[in-house]
Amino acid sequence: MCTSQSGSLAPAEAEKGGGERALVLMDEPKGAKPKMASAKPKMAVLILGSLFVLAVIALITVAVTQNQWLPKNIKYGIVLDAGSSHTNLYVYAWPAEKENDTGVVQQVEVCKVEGPGISGYSQAVQNASRSLQHCLERAQEVVPQQQHQETPVYLGATAGMRLLSLDNRHVAMEVLSAVENKLRSSPFNFQGARIITGQEEGAYGWITINYLLGSFKQSGWLNFLPKLTSIKETVGALDLGGASTQITFVPEQEQSESQENSLHFRLYGKSYNVYTHSFLCYGKDQALRMKLVRDLQNAETGRLQDPCFHTGYERNVSIRDLYASPCTANYKQSLAFPQLHVVGSGDYQACQTRIEELFNKTSCPYSKCSFNGIFLPPLQGHFGAFSAFYFVMNFLNLSAESSPAPLNSAISTMKNFCSRPWSEVKAAYPQVKEKYLSEYCFSGTYIISLLKTGYGFSLETWQQIQFLGKIGSSDAGWTLGYMLNLTNMIPAEQSLMRPLSHAGYVGLMVLSSLVLVGALLLGWCIFRKPRCLRKGIV
Repeated sequence: MCTSQSGSLAPAEAEKGGGERALVLMDEPKGAKPKMASAKPKMAVLILGSLFVLAVIALITVAVTQNQWLPKNIKYGIVLDAGSSHTNLYVYAWPAEKENDTGVVQQVEVCKVEGPGISGYSQAVQNASRSLQHCLERAQEVVPQQQHQETPVYLGATAGMRLLSLDNRHVAMEVLSAVENKLRSSPFNFQGARIITGQEEGAYGWITINYLLGSFKQSGWLNFLPKLTSIKETVGALDLGGASTQITFVPEQEQSESQENSLHFRLYGKSYNVYTHSFLCYGKDQALRMKLVRDLQNAETGRLQDPCFHTGYERNVSIRDLYASPCTANYKQSLAFPQLHVVGSGDYQACQTRIEELFNKTSCPYSKCSFNGIFLPPLQGHFGAFSAFYFVMNFLNLSAESSPAPLNSAISTMKNFCSRPWSEVKAAYPQVKEKYLSEYCFSGTYIISLLKTGYGFSLETWQQIQFLGKIGSSDAGWTLGYMLNLTNMIPAEQSLMRPLSHAGYVGLMVLSSLVLVGALLLGWCIFRKPRCLRKGIV
């Protein structure tokens, strides 16, 4: 050790005439205080150690202070989906400080309104508003009371109200006014109730699923690599309701042969030219109505054998109700019987043949069409199919999340299901309402026919369809996209983002600083050795 070297030098110095100093050193009693020179290294170590401890305490204090719990600042929004068969109320929530970040909005509540859709109250308008009471009360429980007045509420009515407006616009406006007054009287911040177009419904559904999948924005590092900013493709949207169906996707070719089917979006600094079309009357409920009316064209009696219902199933349908929809107005005829007695025969192939008659493929004024002379560009990329697409295919066990069932497998499943006797089906699914259960044979066959014959999905491209119920905690549908659009939560331009979070930045800076200091100390020790480390001293 450094402190023991002075004792070994004493005899040599004494021989060279340093007798007086030698005597002092040799006579130094045990336990005497060491020289000031030997205390300096200990003092330096003490100081350095103290500084190190203070630095560690400072780092821990900064880290704890930076990451301390902060009270949540959550915002809420409410959207009512007034569909043709029922109304749903959705409550969404998001952190206020991340209002323009992708993927931060989450669905926290969904409430199904009892009864039919608001279009079903055309004969009792005020009942449409009363039907919303329970779900509005539920929303008041979910949203903190102090935030009721600042929480926006929107209502969007879809194909059911579009049809009612075509049939009787005055009544449609009365129904809409009644539900609007109800929402105004709620404690929430009413922002409007209106009938949205089919094009809007398709576009908002496309925005919803791509927002939830994170297709619009790249992570921080990719913002600095422009060539990679387009590596993530958007997903097409397939929506099926009771009265209409929509197809929306970004085609490979930007030029569209039909401008009325083309929409342009600029989201987070990137432009999207989107194809979309909504087929009014081609929702599953209205399609069944049209099929029955077509089957009646050659009927001489009020009895109809229908292959789209199970053998042993029987149903009575009012002729007046059957022709009450604008979707069947062109088929209207005088019949001698007031009711149609439907008897099921359970034949998938015959059912498919009758359904495919709904899709007019005879003429196309464009290079490619879907049906009824509507332009359709070549299908591109993957598709998310939701709403009734999902509910029906999920019931039939054809909506596997990992990989969808092949088209041939889906057809085989439908053949087996439709051929089962009604008594057997009822016994197998006692918890399902009879109306819905009885129509799954038709609905499943209709979905396959719509996708295969109507839109042109092949054996290969069928595998690109994913049937979606939820994405994360949110339902796939148009309502979230509707709210995001109305609240301007998806900016046209990409906000500037740092590649690292603040915590990550601080951590890397501290680590880099420690490595740098360590390297400097090591270099100093190697090139400027302390006296106690030099060779020959010990």
